[in-house]
Amino acid sequence: MKKFFYILFFFFFFQNNLVASNKELVIKKLDRIKNISFNFIQTINGKDEKGKCTIQYPKKIFCKYENRNNKVLVSNGSSLVIKKGQQYFRYPIESTPFELLLDKVFMINKIKFSPLSEIDSKYLFFQINEKNNKINVFFDKKNHELIGWQVEDIYQNLVVTFIFNTSINKDIDQKLFLLPENN
Repeated sequence: MKKFFYILFFFFFFQNNLVASNKELVIKKLDRIKNISFNFIQTINGKDEKGKCTIQYPKKIFCKYENRNNKVLVSNGSSLVIKKGQQYFRYPIESTPFELLLDKVFMINKIKFSPLSEIDSKYLFFQINEKNNKINVFFDKKNHELIGWQVEDIYQNLVVTFIFNTSINKDIDQKLFLLPENN
């Protein structure tokens, strides 16, 4: 019976060290990112949209969607604009999940003090419940890189964003983050 408890203790101790090590590796990867560019597939209410994005920490993002409406999403760090054809929507970034997602320091602190869970032994994720936002952030278990997130948008639609073909810490033209004009 003693042997059983030693084995059980060793198993739990080893498993906790693996989780801690995954956390440390995720934090290390995230911490070294100043900017990241990627392709994405975003699913909202069962409909997929594709495009390319660039994030520059803190709180700047530029996304161009592959659709005939020339949809663009831009944050300059304080405001978020979604421009789609002739439609133009401007929000304070604080009223969106991007306030949290685009704040790398906030995310790293959340990871430090949140459980990091596994999905299908392939993915790691943690959850942010803050400022009326529920956000799941996903990482690849093998390389510990960011692979996407799941949020509720301002219309309470579930939005799942999967990112791929990432490029980290490249030179970026800062004009990219200028908010588009409202025609």
